[in-house]
Amino acid sequence: MAKYIDLTHVIDSSMPTYPGDDNLKLVKHKTLSQDGFNDSKLETGMHIGTHLDVASHLTEKKIYVSDYSVEQLIGRGCLLDVRNEPVIQLKKQYEELILEGDIVLLYTGFDDYFKQTSYFIHHPIVSLELAEFLVSKKVKIVGLDFPSPDVYPYAIHKLWLERGILIIENLKDLRLLEEVKSFDVMVFPLYIEAEGAPARVIAQVKDLEEIK
Repeated sequence: MAKYIDLTHVIDSSMPTYPGDDNLKLVKHKTLSQDGFNDSKLETGMHIGTHLDVASHLTEKKIYVSDYSVEQLIGRGCLLDVRNEPVIQLKKQYEELILEGDIVLLYTGFDDYFKQTSYFIHHPIVSLELAEFLVSKKVKIVGLDFPSPDVYPYAIHKLWLERGILIIENLKDLRLLEEVKSFDVMVFPLYIEAEGAPARVIAQVKDLEEIK
Protein backbone atom coordinates (compact mmCIF):
# COMPACT_ATOMS: atom_id res chain seq x y z
CA MET A 1 0.00 0.00 0.00
CA ALA A 2 1.33 3.42 -0.98
CA LYS A 3 1.54 6.56 1.14
CA TYR A 4 0.90 9.96 -0.42
CA ILE A 5 2.53 13.19 0.78
CA ASP A 6 1.03 16.49 -0.35
CA LEU A 7 3.71 19.04 -1.28
CA THR A 8 1.24 21.80 -2.19
CA HIS A 9 0.36 25.14 -0.58
CA VAL A 10 -3.39 25.63 -0.28
CA ILE A 11 -4.87 28.43 -2.39
CA ASP A 12 -6.69 30.88 -0.12
CA SER A 13 -7.41 34.59 0.11
CA SER A 14 -4.16 35.24 2.02
CA MET A 15 -1.96 33.67 -0.66
CA PRO A 16 1.18 35.80 -1.19
CA THR A 17 2.11 36.84 -4.73
CA TYR A 18 5.37 37.49 -6.53
CA PRO A 19 6.34 41.20 -6.49
CA GLY A 20 4.66 42.95 -9.41
CA ASP A 21 1.92 40.33 -9.81
CA ASP A 22 -1.72 41.10 -9.02
CA ASN A 23 -3.07 39.82 -5.72
CA LEU A 24 -5.24 36.74 -5.77
CA LYS A 25 -8.96 37.35 -5.29
CA LEU A 26 -11.09 34.51 -3.94
CA VAL A 27 -14.64 35.54 -3.07
CA LYS A 28 -17.96 33.82 -2.56
CA HIS A 29 -20.29 35.59 -5.00
CA LYS A 30 -23.28 33.28 -4.60
CA THR A 31 -24.55 32.05 -1.24
CA LEU A 32 -26.80 29.25 -0.11
CA SER A 33 -29.02 31.61 1.88
CA GLN A 34 -29.61 34.12 -0.94
CA ASP A 35 -29.14 32.09 -4.14
CA GLY A 36 -29.87 28.52 -3.09
CA PHE A 37 -26.26 27.44 -3.68
CA ASN A 38 -22.70 28.47 -2.88
CA ASP A 39 -20.38 29.55 -5.69
CA SER A 40 -16.92 31.09 -5.39
CA LYS A 41 -15.05 33.26 -7.88
CA LEU A 42 -11.27 33.06 -8.30
CA GLU A 43 -9.23 35.77 -10.02
CA THR A 44 -5.53 34.99 -10.22
CA GLY A 45 -2.45 34.83 -12.38
CA MET A 46 -1.02 31.43 -13.27
CA HIS A 47 2.16 31.81 -11.20
CA ILE A 48 0.60 31.70 -7.75
CA GLY A 49 1.38 29.35 -4.89
CA THR A 50 2.60 25.91 -5.89
CA HIS A 51 2.68 26.08 -9.68
CA LEU A 52 4.24 24.73 -12.85
CA ASP A 53 6.26 26.79 -15.37
CA VAL A 54 6.42 25.45 -18.93
CA ALA A 55 8.33 26.45 -22.06
CA SER A 56 6.22 29.40 -23.21
CA HIS A 57 6.72 31.22 -19.89
CA LEU A 58 10.14 32.61 -20.82
CA THR A 59 10.95 31.30 -24.30
CA GLU A 60 9.54 31.79 -27.80
CA LYS A 61 8.25 28.21 -27.84
CA LYS A 62 4.47 27.97 -28.21
CA ILE A 63 4.17 25.07 -25.79
CA TYR A 64 1.52 25.31 -23.09
CA VAL A 65 0.57 23.36 -19.98
CA SER A 66 -2.17 21.59 -21.93
CA ASP A 67 0.42 20.22 -24.38
CA TYR A 68 2.12 18.02 -21.78
CA SER A 69 1.02 14.43 -21.29
CA VAL A 70 0.37 12.88 -17.89
CA GLU A 71 3.49 10.75 -18.40
CA GLN A 72 5.61 13.90 -18.68
CA LEU A 73 4.35 15.06 -15.30
CA ILE A 74 5.01 11.87 -13.31
CA GLY A 75 8.39 10.34 -12.54
CA ARG A 76 10.96 9.08 -10.08
CA GLY A 77 11.71 11.62 -7.40
CA CYS A 78 15.19 12.64 -6.29
CA LEU A 79 15.52 14.84 -3.20
CA LEU A 80 18.62 17.01 -2.84
CA ASP A 81 19.16 18.40 0.66
CA VAL A 82 20.53 21.87 -0.08
CA ARG A 83 19.66 23.64 3.16
CA ASN A 84 21.81 26.61 4.17
CA GLU A 85 23.01 27.23 0.61
CA PRO A 86 22.17 30.79 -0.52
CA VAL A 87 23.55 29.77 -3.93
CA ILE A 88 22.88 26.08 -4.54
CA GLN A 89 26.02 24.43 -5.87
CA LEU A 90 26.79 21.27 -7.80
CA LYS A 91 28.18 18.43 -5.67
CA LYS A 92 30.10 15.38 -6.80
CA GLN A 93 27.58 12.91 -5.37
CA TYR A 94 24.82 14.26 -7.62
CA GLU A 95 26.39 12.41 -10.56
CA GLU A 96 25.23 9.06 -9.14
CA LEU A 97 22.15 10.27 -7.28
CA ILE A 98 20.36 11.78 -10.28
CA LEU A 99 19.09 9.67 -13.17
CA GLU A 100 17.77 10.63 -16.59
CA GLY A 101 14.07 11.45 -16.43
CA ASP A 102 14.10 12.23 -12.70
CA ILE A 103 11.98 14.86 -11.02
CA VAL A 104 14.59 16.60 -8.87
CA LEU A 105 13.39 18.37 -5.72
CA LEU A 106 15.64 21.01 -4.13
CA TYR A 107 15.01 20.97 -0.39
CA THR A 108 16.03 24.24 1.28
CA GLY A 109 13.39 24.51 4.01
CA PHE A 110 12.62 28.01 2.75
CA ASP A 111 8.90 27.19 2.63
CA ASP A 112 8.89 28.06 6.35
CA TYR A 113 8.89 31.72 5.23
CA PHE A 114 6.13 31.36 2.63
CA LYS A 115 3.83 34.04 4.04
CA GLN A 116 6.58 36.43 5.11
CA THR A 117 7.63 39.45 3.03
CA SER A 118 11.22 38.19 2.88
CA TYR A 119 10.15 35.03 1.03
CA PHE A 120 10.26 36.61 -2.44
CA ILE A 121 13.30 38.79 -1.73
CA HIS A 122 15.94 36.73 0.08
CA HIS A 123 15.33 33.27 -1.38
CA PRO A 124 18.11 30.89 -2.48
CA ILE A 125 19.09 30.66 -6.14
CA VAL A 126 20.57 27.90 -8.30
CA SER A 127 24.13 28.17 -9.61
CA LEU A 128 24.66 28.05 -13.36
CA GLU A 129 26.95 25.04 -12.91
CA LEU A 130 24.22 23.03 -11.19
CA ALA A 131 21.60 24.20 -13.71
CA GLU A 132 23.74 23.06 -16.64
CA PHE A 133 24.48 19.76 -14.91
CA LEU A 134 20.75 19.03 -14.55
CA VAL A 135 20.34 19.74 -18.26
CA SER A 136 23.15 17.28 -19.04
CA LYS A 137 21.43 14.64 -16.87
CA LYS A 138 18.21 15.14 -18.87
CA VAL A 139 16.00 15.47 -15.83
CA LYS A 140 12.30 15.92 -16.45
CA ILE A 141 11.33 18.53 -13.87
CA VAL A 142 13.04 20.56 -11.14
CA GLY A 143 10.92 21.38 -8.09
CA LEU A 144 11.73 24.08 -5.53
CA ASP A 145 10.46 24.91 -2.04
CA PHE A 146 11.24 28.56 -2.78
CA PRO A 147 9.87 31.04 -5.34
CA SER A 148 12.41 30.99 -8.17
CA PRO A 149 15.70 29.36 -9.21
CA ASP A 150 17.07 32.78 -10.19
CA VAL A 151 16.44 36.51 -10.38
CA TYR A 152 16.10 38.89 -13.34
CA PRO A 153 17.02 38.35 -16.20
CA TYR A 154 16.05 34.74 -15.33
CA ALA A 155 18.92 32.90 -17.00
CA ILE A 156 18.24 29.61 -15.20
CA HIS A 157 14.54 29.69 -16.08
CA LYS A 158 15.39 30.27 -19.73
CA LEU A 159 18.06 27.56 -19.82
CA TRP A 160 15.82 24.89 -18.33
CA LEU A 161 12.66 25.78 -20.23
CA GLU A 162 14.55 26.04 -23.53
CA ARG A 163 16.00 22.57 -22.94
CA GLY A 164 12.70 20.96 -22.00
CA ILE A 165 12.99 20.96 -18.21
CA LEU A 166 9.82 22.07 -16.44
CA ILE A 167 9.92 24.01 -13.16
CA ILE A 168 7.74 23.67 -10.07
CA GLU A 169 7.93 26.60 -7.68
CA ASN A 170 6.71 27.05 -4.09
CA LEU A 171 6.60 23.45 -2.92
CA LYS A 172 6.20 22.73 0.78
CA ASP A 173 7.07 20.05 3.35
CA LEU A 174 9.98 18.50 1.47
CA ARG A 175 11.36 17.70 4.95
CA LEU A 176 8.86 14.81 5.03
CA LEU A 177 10.94 13.10 2.32
CA GLU A 178 14.29 13.38 4.14
CA GLU A 179 14.35 9.74 5.30
CA VAL A 180 12.56 8.30 2.27
CA LYS A 181 14.81 6.22 0.03
CA SER A 182 12.57 6.06 -3.04
CA PHE A 183 9.45 7.89 -4.13
CA ASP A 184 7.62 9.08 -7.22
CA VAL A 185 6.39 12.60 -7.87
CA MET A 186 3.07 13.38 -9.54
CA VAL A 187 2.27 16.87 -10.80
CA PHE A 188 -1.35 17.79 -11.56
CA PRO A 189 -1.54 21.32 -13.01
CA LEU A 190 -4.70 23.00 -14.15
CA TYR A 191 -5.32 21.63 -17.68
CA ILE A 192 -5.09 24.97 -19.45
CA GLU A 193 -3.62 26.57 -22.58
CA ALA A 194 -1.25 28.84 -20.69
CA GLU A 195 2.45 29.26 -19.92
CA GLY A 196 2.00 28.05 -16.35
CA ALA A 197 -0.63 26.88 -13.92
CA PRO A 198 -1.30 26.24 -10.25
CA ALA A 199 -0.62 22.57 -9.53
CA ARG A 200 -1.25 19.89 -6.93
CA VAL A 201 2.04 18.08 -6.36
CA ILE A 202 2.10 14.71 -4.61
CA ALA A 203 4.93 12.38 -3.57
CA GLN A 204 4.06 8.68 -3.65
CA VAL A 205 6.00 6.46 -1.26
CA LYS A 206 5.42 2.75 -1.76
CA ASP A 207 7.30 1.41 1.28
CA LEU A 208 5.51 2.70 4.36
CA GLU A 209 8.45 1.68 6.57
CA GLU A 210 10.44 4.48 4.93
CA ILE A 211 8.18 7.16 6.37
CA LYS A 212 9.14 8.34 9.83
